[in-house]
Amino acid sequence: MTANRRVVVVGAGIVGVSTALWLQRDGAEVTLIDKSGPGAGASFGNGGVLASCSVVPVTVPGLVGKAPRMLFDGNQPLFLRWGYLPRLLPWLRAYLRHANAADTQRIAQALAPLTCDSLEDHQALAAGTPAERWIVPSDYLYIYDDRAHFERDAFGWRLRRAHGFTWDELEGAAFRAYDPAFSERLGFAVRLPRHGRIADPGRYVQDLAAHLEAGGGRVLTAEVTDIASENGRVTGVRAGGETIACDAAVLCAGAWSKPLARRLGIDVPLESERGYHLELVEPSVMPRAPVMVASGKFVATPMDGRLRLAGVVEFGGLDAPPSRGPLALLKRNARSTFPGITWRETREWMGHRPAPTDSIPLIGEAPAIGGAFLGFGHHHVGLTSGPKTGRLLAQLVAGRQPNLDLGPYSPARYARSGMRGRDATPRTA
Repeated sequence: MTANRRVVVVGAGIVGVSTALWLQRDGAEVTLIDKSGPGAGASFGNGGVLASCSVVPVTVPGLVGKAPRMLFDGNQPLFLRWGYLPRLLPWLRAYLRHANAADTQRIAQALAPLTCDSLEDHQALAAGTPAERWIVPSDYLYIYDDRAHFERDAFGWRLRRAHGFTWDELEGAAFRAYDPAFSERLGFAVRLPRHGRIADPGRYVQDLAAHLEAGGGRVLTAEVTDIASENGRVTGVRAGGETIACDAAVLCAGAWSKPLARRLGIDVPLESERGYHLELVEPSVMPRAPVMVASGKFVATPMDGRLRLAGVVEFGGLDAPPSRGPLALLKRNARSTFPGITWRETREWMGHRPAPTDSIPLIGEAPAIGGAFLGFGHHHVGLTSGPKTGRLLAQLVAGRQPNLDLGPYSPARYARSGMRGRDATPRTA
């Protein structure tokens, strides 16, 4: 049981806030710490879709052949800051080794339990809090130029079907009848029911954190520099010049998790997959539901008073400023997808998706230090799977075994030599 236990959660994005709330509901005394405050990172700028069907990783078969060509085409959604390439190469080699059918199927098998009930998981998390106003049940559409374009993605759709997802196919006039907002060059859509969207992701996470605080939780804005331990167990978290005593600590700092994970004996190959969004405030056109436009690999999501276009992949690390190319591409995509669209104001954002080489998040206890738990590395499904991850972590902190095989997510797969413990699984890249 977590009753009367003191738990510090490091990172106040959707995963960290979800973990903190489920811990509090289980009776724990919770302190939530983030260097920028709740909902300030990827949880602020994501695409806002509760994308239950997002079980197919980026590393699909054929990626190795396509990626180099994409890098030299400014109209493709893949960018690289070339000066960062030498530092990126070890991670990139390991990442691309997973771009095969067997690994893609294995990764999808791991992602599906985290994403499949996303709408219901968010509704359970936000029930009775001010945050529930931001949850909007909706369809989710993948839009293609035509049926032949859709059929080129057959591998991914077979994977989704294997994991229980069903859909309607809307072609030509049927698609226009569903939503006339789109360019006539887009003639085919896949409509998936039982999905959802968050109408303001940043405020959603902030409202959840405020509810935690109203219930007696402590929310601190500070940089965490260390997780202290004695005799193989966590004793405190060092933040803002003080050590906060605790019985357990949970690391949910997204793309910034790697240095603290190393202190816990976990050497995870983690990169920032930099993502961008462009918001069109008071647009003249608003789609009926969130959509993934397959040709540009970007999402267009209706939000509170604006339309958010989010996506693009850029590799350039945590420190470099935003690039203009991805934002310019999103603006071109907006005009080509929604002909004649106008808007009052443009807002731009760049943030960091936490990307481990195997595209599977780390969820579990550090094998060498009791009371140290990790929950990060969710790549493109952080918002979608945040509440489920938080609930799993809260159960683990309480000493309860979740009704899910957590082997695929084990942090022990990245344990440093000599720090794996008895339950470590083989190291992967």
